[in-house]
Amino acid sequence: VKPPLPCGESYDTFMKEEGEIYESLKRRAKILVDGLNSIDGIECVQAEGAMYAFPRITNFPEKAIVEAKAEGQSPDTLYALSLLEETGICVVPASGFGQAPGRIGFRTTFLPPEDKVIKAVGEFKRHHELFCNKYS
Repeated sequence: VKPPLPCGESYDTFMKEEGEIYESLKRRAKILVDGLNSIDGIECVQAEGAMYAFPRITNFPEKAIVEAKAEGQSPDTLYALSLLEETGICVVPASGFGQAPGRIGFRTTFLPPEDKVIKAVGEFKRHHELFCNKYS
């Protein structure tokens, strides 16, 4: 896509809209990462240059690890499927990204509108508490 030239009629509008989109993406990334970091047992570094966040679960229950192994899946796959079933939120298990041994987490995005990201953070928290209670 070729943006309008600086002398073009739509250039100012284009630049304004591009700036608004960029600022919204920055806000959404911050909402998501700060929200995930506010959940006990989840850590996430700030997203830089991508549309994804890669939170790590630091308090993954041992019983959930045992169940995942019994079902022939990785612990983060068990978590991702539980999240999907409980909330409708679809994430990608981090085990598919060559993570360090013992790291359990997932990849998620901050592309939905800001109000949906705020709602998702609440659902991440609700699910994480339910999951940890179920397997504690």
